[in-house]
Amino acid sequence: MNDDKNNPRLAVLIDADNARASIVTELLAEIANLGTANIKRIYGDWTEPNLGSWKETLLKHSIQPIQQFRNTVRKNATDSAMIIDAMDLLHNAPLDGFCIVSSDSDFTRLAARVRESGKLAYGFGEKKTPEPFRMACDRFIYIENLISKESLAQNFNAPILDRPTISDSANQSTATQLKPTIKAAKIQTPDIANNTEAKTISKDAYLKVLFRSAINASSGDDGWASLGVVGSNITKKAPDFDSRTYGYAKLSELTKTLNIFETKKIGNHLFLRLLS
Repeated sequence: MNDDKNNPRLAVLIDADNARASIVTELLAEIANLGTANIKRIYGDWTEPNLGSWKETLLKHSIQPIQQFRNTVRKNATDSAMIIDAMDLLHNAPLDGFCIVSSDSDFTRLAARVRESGKLAYGFGEKKTPEPFRMACDRFIYIENLISKESLAQNFNAPILDRPTISDSANQSTATQLKPTIKAAKIQTPDIANNTEAKTISKDAYLKVLFRSAINASSGDDGWASLGVVGSNITKKAPDFDSRTYGYAKLSELTKTLNIFETKKIGNHLFLRLLS
């Protein structure tokens, strides 16, 4: 096990059937924020012409392609090969965690098994990724949040995550389920510069419940809680939470729109306290 907990050693395993070569640069940059990618492998049937776009990307980023022929129609041999490889690495390689790059729910049990072994499980996929896989990870990061608005419009036309909006007078027990829903729609990227979603976000019961719960769990006797601790608590409850999904690069920017707590800054640290 790695003695440096701030720089975990990670295995990056990519499902070529459910990932895009065009996002690899941004993907690896995001993974670099999480730790060091000691192992980088991608799985697919490289005899298929649709995977030809990967060649230059694999060479550029030193990603090892793993060949897996399609043995049976309608059976995903790539998933099986990737899962078996992951289990071998889990037991034999000196790793601290795995980055599973796919939008396929077949990797749900793999993510859970990685966590059961005391290692980190990071998931990366499109917003159409089924909820069980997202929730099985320590953290799940949407690919759409890693790329520019222009690239998003060009490369994606998939279902997006629709945050539930519940009226403030609604029963909070419903909101505490904290379960986003999926609906098919065109990708809509928030206008970050003009904060056009601010009013909508301030009324978003899902976000408010997340923050209230996290602050109550993280605050001291005086009610104040560090934003960093609050963010960690939210991620434990909702692994796919990301301020970028709401159009804000930083969590601190998102908090300004909610209007449910007061803030104070001590040095470089921001603290929150719920309004009475």
